[in-house]
This record gives sequence, structure tokens and C-alpha cells, in this order.
Amino acid sequence: MTKNTSRVPPLEALVARTRRRRFTVATLAALFSLFALYVAWYEAHGPGARRSDELPITQARADDALQANDATATAPTAAGADLVKRGEYLARAGDCAACHTADKTRPFAGGLPINTPFGTIVTPNITPDPDTGIGQWSDADFLRAMHEGIGKSGERLYPAFPYAEYTKVTDRDVLAIRAYLNTLAPIHYAPPGNSLKFPFNQRWLMVFWNMFNFTEGRYVPDPKQSAEWNRGAYLVEGLAHCEECHTPRNVTQGLKTGARFSGAVQAGWHAYNITQDKTSGVGGWSDDELVSYLSTGAAPGRANAAGPMAEVVADSTQYLTHEDLGSIVAYLRSVPPISGGESRPRDQWGNPADDVTALRGTKINAVNGAQLFVANCATCHSWTGQGVGASAPGAYPSLIHNSVVGASDANNLALVILHGVRRTTKQADVLMPAFGSQLTDDQIAAITNYVTRQFGNPQSTLTVDQVASLRTQQ
Repeated sequence: MTKNTSRVPPLEALVARTRRRRFTVATLAALFSLFALYVAWYEAHGPGARRSDELPITQARADDALQANDATATAPTAAGADLVKRGEYLARAGDCAACHTADKTRPFAGGLPINTPFGTIVTPNITPDPDTGIGQWSDADFLRAMHEGIGKSGERLYPAFPYAEYTKVTDRDVLAIRAYLNTLAPIHYAPPGNSLKFPFNQRWLMVFWNMFNFTEGRYVPDPKQSAEWNRGAYLVEGLAHCEECHTPRNVTQGLKTGARFSGAVQAGWHAYNITQDKTSGVGGWSDDELVSYLSTGAAPGRANAAGPMAEVVADSTQYLTHEDLGSIVAYLRSVPPISGGESRPRDQWGNPADDVTALRGTKINAVNGAQLFVANCATCHSWTGQGVGASAPGAYPSLIHNSVVGASDANNLALVILHGVRRTTKQADVLMPAFGSQLTDDQIAAITNYVTRQFGNPQSTLTVDQVASLRTQQ
């Protein structure tokens, strides 16, 4: 009989082995659970998912002409002509061309310098050029830039690119814009670099700016409001990014949320109060006047778009559907009124002039505002200041009951004289020549002060030094 020489494992060894097995099984179970949770999350939130925050597009649609395609908008066929057409419309609503075009012969190739208190930011090339544009960007890269302000290489984007508003735009609309941009002619052009002072040239610092001024997330409709209101909110707060110009900024150059749409100064131009205050804002305007202003740049007896707003009308809002313009107006009607301290509405100043008779036979020995006005402005605006053509498209506007002339500061009026007006819409091609190269600073100050005194707010005046400063603004 052979003796069994194998040793019986001690009790402690058996316990340790059992514990190891249990630990291994528990670890595998935990990993499997995590994997299952990831799969479930991916199904709910991955690229193919339809998020709950995507729903506003059915209520906040930017193009009513494409309603028939809504049911198939996420199908593969959406990458075709309809998606591109929709993307073009949305790109116009976002006025992408305004910032990303410095040279009209190179549309969307960037290069436009934007002055900020921290230095100059130059806009990038967004044509599909693979080397200097976004030709090598994936859809995920584009979504991340629009929604989170992060570039392809993980770099933090500066808020001159209004991702704080674009974050509200649905994935589907962002990808439609992307589809349209992919159809543009690639332009091989590398814009100059930014010129920012230290430490503002350190992009990682944008993490802290975002903490105070940015909330990532798509627009969610307010169930208490109408579909029209929600569509207007989606446009105004998102693609149209109206707050970027019409809301004052805090010390970090973020928007002052407590003063939304109450007006602000951008590169010398005053973007006026568009709240419902009847004196300082647009509370006294009719819906038709607001729609007319956005679609043509003119609301006779109220205002005529010039400067950056003329570009917005020419490049963007004139192309919006009547439904979308009405939705924007409906939303603006709900913006709480904020007083700017004006004593009367900007468009309720002025009387016709009769200085031309007093000037006849008079020898002018010094800079004289009335004489300069008759010599340079009266041909189009009439020596009485009442304009020519009344409310017809392309009319030379009256300076009486004109919101630029009746404003509490004369910056915009002086800038119009310096740089002129060019506004091309479907209704008219409006052109006012620039006088900056023909007239000196003291002459422009004299005309400005004469016009505000006679046709507008007499308390609004400019000095020669202020005109010189405005002349340097980009």
C-alpha cells in the first residue's frame, strides 16, 4: 500500500485563496457593470442619440420652409442638398460671414482683426481647406468648438467667438452649418496670429473665464411660452447672438446678465437699448417697424441701420423668413424694460432748419457747422434736414425723428460721417459716402454738433479729440 505524502493545505491558505477568488469575481462583475452602464449611456447620449435638449428645433426652427423635411432630418439623406440649404440659412442667421471675412474676395477665410481691451484677436479660416481651414475637422471637433469653445487640438477658444451663445444651438443645426461650410470653395490662407498681452495670451486661463461667464448646454423650450416665442428665444439667445453687441460687459468682458439688451458700445459704435423701455428702448416701436428694420435696415421715422448693424441686416437678418423675424420680435417684446436715463425717445427730436437763408451772402471765416452741413450734406438730406424720398426704399433719410441723431451720445453720428454707410438689401442699395478723408476732425465735430443741435438731441455733443479717437477705431 502506497503512502499518501501530499500535504493538506492549512486552513489559513484555503481562506486566503477563497478571498482571492471572490475578489476576482467581484472585480470582474464590477467591470462588467461599468461596461454595461457605459453602453447604456452611449445609447442614450452618443452621436446617434436624439437628446431631450434637441427637441426645441421643432419649436425654435430657423427655417419654416424646411418643415416638410423634419421627419427625415436625421436620416442619411439629410447630408444632401436640403441639409446644405438649411445650413446656409442657419449660417446667415448666425452671421458667420461677418467675422470670418476680412476680404470679400476670400469669403469665410478669416483674417478680420477684432479689438478687445486685452489686445487684438484675428478670426480664423473656416473654409474646408485642409491646411489652413477646417477641412480636417471632424463633426465632433466642430460640435465641440460651437458648444464648448474648444478647438480641434484641445485649445481654449476666446469668447470673441460667441460660443457662450452658440452652445444653445442644437446638434442638428450645428451639423447643418458644418455641411454648408463643407460646400464652400477651400481657400488656402493662414490669417495673422492674435496680438494679446500677457497673461491674456495664455488660452488655459479661459477655464476661469468660463467659470464666471459660460454655461454649456442646448436651448430648452419654455413650456409656458408659445412656439413663436420659443423660436424667437432660440434665435436671439443662440445663433443670432444679439446680446454680444446689445448687452454691456463686466470687468472680465463677460455679459452683464442683469442688464441684458440695455445697450453697449462696441468699437466706438453704440448698439442701442432694445428692451421694451418706451423711452430708452424700442417699446414704442410697432411690430411692423421692428420687422422692417431687421429686413431692410430702415424704419422710417425711427431709424436707419448704419455701421455694424447695417452689416447685420445686409449679411444676415434680411434673409430670415417673415416667421422668424416675427418670432424675434415676439421674444424681444418679453425682454424686461431697462431705462437708460434718456428724457425722451431717440426718435422724437428735431425741427426743420432754415439756416440756408441766413448763410446767403455771409462770409465764413471759421469752421461753421451750418455752412459745412449745407455744403456736404444738404444735397441728399435737404438743407431743412427732412431728407428726400420720404419712406420709399433707398430714400435719403430725414435727420428729424432719427434715432442716431437723437441719441444721448453722438458717437454713431460722427462714425457715419467718417465712414459712410453701405447697406445692400433686396429692397435697395443704400450708399452714403465717407467724409473721413475729405474733412478734418474739427470739421466733422462741427457738422456733428450742428446736426444734433438742430435735428436731434442738443445735449449730445462731441469734441475734436473725441472725433480723433473715433477715427482710429476699427
